[in-house]
Amino acid sequence: MPVRNRLAEMHPEITAWRRDLHEHPELLYDLPRTSKLVAERLTAFGCDEVVPGIGRSGVVGVIKGRKTGSGRVTLFRADMDALPIHEITGLDYASKTEGKMHACGHDGHTAILLGAAKYLAETRNFDGTVVLAFQPAEEGGAGGKAMVDDGMMDRWGVDEVYGLHNMPGLPTGSFAIREGALLASADEFIITVTGRGGHAAVPHMTVDTTLVASHIVVALQSIVSRNVDPLGNVVVTVGAFHTDSVASNVIAHTVTLKGTVRTLDPALRQLAHERIMALVPATAEAYGATAEIQYDWGYPVTMNHPEQTAFAADCAEEVAGACDRNVKPAMPAEDFAYMLEARPGAYMLLGNGDTPMCHHPAYRFDDDAIPAGCSWFVTLAERRMPLE
Repeated sequence: MPVRNRLAEMHPEITAWRRDLHEHPELLYDLPRTSKLVAERLTAFGCDEVVPGIGRSGVVGVIKGRKTGSGRVTLFRADMDALPIHEITGLDYASKTEGKMHACGHDGHTAILLGAAKYLAETRNFDGTVVLAFQPAEEGGAGGKAMVDDGMMDRWGVDEVYGLHNMPGLPTGSFAIREGALLASADEFIITVTGRGGHAAVPHMTVDTTLVASHIVVALQSIVSRNVDPLGNVVVTVGAFHTDSVASNVIAHTVTLKGTVRTLDPALRQLAHERIMALVPATAEAYGATAEIQYDWGYPVTMNHPEQTAFAADCAEEVAGACDRNVKPAMPAEDFAYMLEARPGAYMLLGNGDTPMCHHPAYRFDDDAIPAGCSWFVTLAERRMPLE
C-alpha cells in the first residue's frame, strides 16, 4: 500500500505544524512550548489518553484500536528537541530564537508522528493499542532513557518500539535500515594531566604537561590501530586540548583533554574503555606526570532486532515500493538505543534528499518526506495489529 490518500491530503497541514515547530526551537528538557503544543494536538485528535511530564518533559499519547482483544501494544517515538546552532538557511520560517535551530530534523519527526496520530485516531483500523512517545533531550540529554526510567514501557505494557530519523543523502521519502548495529555508542572522556609548570627556557626544571598530553593523544590512537580487529569499528578522537598557559614562554602546569569513543560493538566499547584507563595513567607516569580520567558512558549502540527490522522493512516497501535492508552503519549516536534495550524494535532511516548533513547550520528538512513517514507508522500499526 503506497502513501495513504488521507495523509497526502493532510500534507499541507502537517507541513504547517512542522514549520511552526521549526520557528520555535527549544533545547534538551526545556520544551514548554513544544510539549504543550504536542499535548494539545493529541488531545484535539481524540487520543484516549494524553500524559505530559514523562521523562521530565516528554509527552505520551495513547490510541486504542477498534478492537483491543489482541492485547498488543506498539510504541512509536519521535524526538522534539533542537540544537544550540545559529541557523543560516534564510528560510521564511527560520528560527526566531538566536542560537537555537532544528538542525537535525526533530521538528520533522514530531510533525510526522503527529500526522500519523491524527490518522490513527480517525480510523482506528487496528486491534490493539498504539503508544506515541514524544521525547525530550535526544541531543545529549538521554531523554529516551529518562522516559524508560520513568516507567513508560511497563506503565503502558509496551511490546515493541519503532522510530525513524531523516537521512540527508538518501532520496526523499525512501527508506533504509539494517539488522543489528545501525548507529554507534557514544562515550566521552576528560583527561586532566598534571605536571610541574615553569619557565619555557628551563624545561629540565619542569614536568612539561604539553609534551605528556601529546604523548597521551598519540597513545590513544594505538587503541584502534593495535588493539582492535581491523574489521572492527571504533573511533577514539581527542577533540579538545587546553593548557592553563596562554604565553609562549610558560610551560603549563595542567593540560585538559576532551574526547569521544564510538563503536558499533558493545564488546569493543568495553575494550576501548579498558585500554584508555590503562594507557593514560601509564603514559603520564612515564614522563613524571599524573593523569586523572573522567569517563562518561553515553548512548549505547542502536541495535535493531531481527524480526522487527524485517517487519519494518516490509512496511517501508509497502509505502515506497522499496527499502534498502542493508544500509551501512554510521558512527553518530542515537538515544532511541535505550528504548531498543528495553523492548524489541527497529529504527528506520527516512530519505531527506540533497541537503547539508544534520547538525549543519544550513540543514533543511524536506517536507516532501512527510507523507511517506506518516504512512510508514500507520502501516506498522495496521499490519502489526490487524483487525480480523
